[in-house]
Formats: sequence, structure tokens, C-alpha cells
Amino acid sequence: MDTDIGALTVIFTEFYYWVTVPLMFLIHVGFCMYEVGATRHKNHMHTLMKNTMLIPLVTVTFFFFGWWIYFAFPNGPGITGGITQSDNAVPWGELMGTHLGGPGVNDTGPTMGYGVELGNSFWARLNGVFWAAFLLFSWTAASIVSGATIERIRPSAFWILAVVIGSFTWIIDAAWGWHPDGWMVTQLGYHDAYASGVIHAIAGGFALGVIVPLGARIGKFAPDGTPRNINPHNKWLVTIGLFLIYTGFWGFYVACNVPIIGSDAIGAAEGTFTATTIYLTPTTLSAIVFNFLMSLSGGLIAGYVVSKGEAFWTYSCGLAGIIAASAGNDLYHPIQAMLIGGIGAVCAYKLHFWVERRFKIDDPVGAIAVHGYAGFIGLVIAGFVLWGHPATAGYHAETAFITPWGQLMGAIIMFGVLGFLPAFVVSNILKSMGMLRVPLAVELVGLDMSEDMADERDAIQVSEADIAEAKRLGLLT
Repeated sequence: MDTDIGALTVIFTEFYYWVTVPLMFLIHVGFCMYEVGATRHKNHMHTLMKNTMLIPLVTVTFFFFGWWIYFAFPNGPGITGGITQSDNAVPWGELMGTHLGGPGVNDTGPTMGYGVELGNSFWARLNGVFWAAFLLFSWTAASIVSGATIERIRPSAFWILAVVIGSFTWIIDAAWGWHPDGWMVTQLGYHDAYASGVIHAIAGGFALGVIVPLGARIGKFAPDGTPRNINPHNKWLVTIGLFLIYTGFWGFYVACNVPIIGSDAIGAAEGTFTATTIYLTPTTLSAIVFNFLMSLSGGLIAGYVVSKGEAFWTYSCGLAGIIAASAGNDLYHPIQAMLIGGIGAVCAYKLHFWVERRFKIDDPVGAIAVHGYAGFIGLVIAGFVLWGHPATAGYHAETAFITPWGQLMGAIIMFGVLGFLPAFVVSNILKSMGMLRVPLAVELVGLDMSEDMADERDAIQVSEADIAEAKRLGLLT
């Protein structure tokens, strides 16, 4: 390391990101509790194991190719340039191990990739914690999809889809729109500081792309198409799960910042920022504290009012409020964050029930609305509120500025192009192979007897008379 200050910066940054990882782990704990609480008793273990096993599957695939995609694809490729060489992210590279980068660890070059100005000493100490923080974002994206598909998807099908979003599509959108050199940032002026679109809109769009071919749960819609309310079996577990997600989001927000980065490392003006966003623009932890809590409060208040005090949607709208404001929470005034959080929560609530009635979309936990619709709306709102602000740090030769049309295009790319379309294609392929949805008998008896359990054969004991009775009651249409 060149100086004592440089050494201290790297060591502090390493510890900073290390702390965010267990905090973000609480998001996954919260999702597990939330989803199990939202399912009926006969589907508990299926839901828990489905969401648990995405952890190793996404982790392994993210190690082998997901991390590399982030550094390799900021140009598209083919939009503003080719594939970027990224020595720090290849799985067989010496920087992807525990031996601190091997020979030349104190060199300042010629490592290729994002952050090369800090040299191998930077990546040797920070590559693992950066990788882990992004990995936890991957788990979050996959868990959002998990909630929307409960009680009828095959575990194997979900795990394939989890790898698609967790280690491929979301990390492409991060390379495009969550990287200071990403083509969406430099060409469209796309700004999404805390991942309204990069995580939430894409996950919501992906969930919708899965649900359309997957179909609704048995009994969700009456023969005339009227939606039935299938209540969570344990609302207490749901609310505790959402509280844990709120807690984990503190780590999520903190991990979206880069602490104490020297101006010489990013080519910015003189001086040292206490923190920057993912776009290397200056921010502070105080901005997180103000705007996170104000957007959460706006969402909770709006959710309580619009749902008439219904607990499930009050808590869910709190999360929707955070997500709606996240795109610009590095720049908003706290009052703006509160108002945007409230607007996003109301829109998510209203759109959920309108889409359910109009298009017969069965989303048991409201994931598409809370994450997808709120994230999409939040991106568009940021385009108007932050119109004219630089989208990234000023060290670029050409710095794009935030605009409503740039944010709208970004929202469409996140929700539709990288979210809905890949999920719809892969899900239809799985459906054509008979791999997407569990058999009718299994769904009636309960998915705890499905393919991830030892007693799947017991589901065959469901008689034709049981199925006939379900049809008579209008549960099967």
C-alpha cells in the first residue's frame, strides 16, 4: 500500500462491507419467515426448502460467472463497446481466493477492471467482501420471485429460475445501470442509487413473467373469475418477517455506498469524500438515515390508510415506500422521500388488486406490486424530481444528466426487457417440458409431499373423488 492513509482506507472499507453481509442475511431470514407465514400449513416445508436451497445454487453460480458479468458487460456488450477485461472476477484468478492475490499484491498494475486505479492491493483485500455484498443482492432478487410462486411451483423449476435471475439477468442490469461506466448511466443518465430498478423492478418483472405461464393456485379464482382471498396462515410470522426485512435493508443501503474513497482514486475534484454512491457521487450515512426512515414512514402511513388498517398490507406498503424512494434517496430531501414513499405504497396497493381482478394474476405475497410496480414508479418519479442532476461522478469525459425519459427507458429495461421477458421464455420452456408446476394431486394434498420431500408417493393417494369434490366446490375451474 502506498501510504498509511491508503492502508487504513482499504482496511476500513473491507470491514465496512463485511459488516453489511450478515445484516443483509437478515433479509433472507425475513423472506423465509414471511413466505412460510403466508403459505397454508400443508406447504410449509416446501416453501422453506425452496427458498433455502437457492442460497447454495446462486452462490456457486455467482462465483463462477455472475461476478464476472458485472465487470465484463457495462458496455452492453456491443452498445458502447465490447466486453471489458476483468482479471479480478474470473473464478480461477488469484484474486478470487483466500491468498490475498498472490504475487504482486502490492503492485499498482496491470490488473484490469473496475477500481484498477487502486491496484492489486485494493482487490486483494476487498474483492471477497464486494463479491459477498453483491451475492446477497442476488439472493434478494431470487427470494422476491420465490414469494410470488409459493404453493404451486416445482422446486427444481424455481431453482433454475433463481439461477437465471440471481446469477445472470440481475447482474447484467447492474452492469448496465449500477456501474459508473454502465451504458445506461453514461448514455441515458440512468440513476438508481439504492436499487429501485436494479433489484426490485427486475425481480418484480421476473416474478410476473413466471406467474403468467405458471397460473394461479387452485381455488384462488371462482368459476366466474372473481378472486378469492386466501389468507396467510400466520400473520404474526409474516409481520415479524417483514420487520427482519426492514432491518436487513439497513445493510442493503449501506452496501450500496462506497466508504472513504479518495479523490485520486476516482479522478474527481480535490478532497476526500466520506462516502460515495455506487456511481461514485458523494453522499453520507446521514442521508441514508433520514431518507430510509422517512420513506418507510411514508409507506407505512399510506399503507395503513389505503388498506384500512389491514396488517399484511400495512407492513408490505412500508417496504414499498422504501423501494419507491430508493432510486433517488441519495439526493432527495427527507420530506420528498416520505411523500414518494407514500405515493409508491398507494400505487403498489391499488395496482396489485386491479391486476389481480383484470388479468387473473395470483401473487400471494404481493411481490410484483411491492417490488416491481413500486420500483418502476420510483424510477420514473426520480426522473422528474432529479431532472438535470448529473447521473454519475464528473470524472467522465461525457457525463449524462438525469431525465424523465432516461429513467422511463431504464424502468422499462429493468422491469420488462431484463425482468419479464427472460422469465416468461424460460418458464414457458419448463412448462412445455412438464417441469414448471406440481401435479394437481400434489397441489391438493400439499407441496410438502412434493419432489423435495421423501414422501412424494403419498400424494398419489389423493382419489378421483377428492378431485371431483374440489371441482364441485369450484376450486378447480
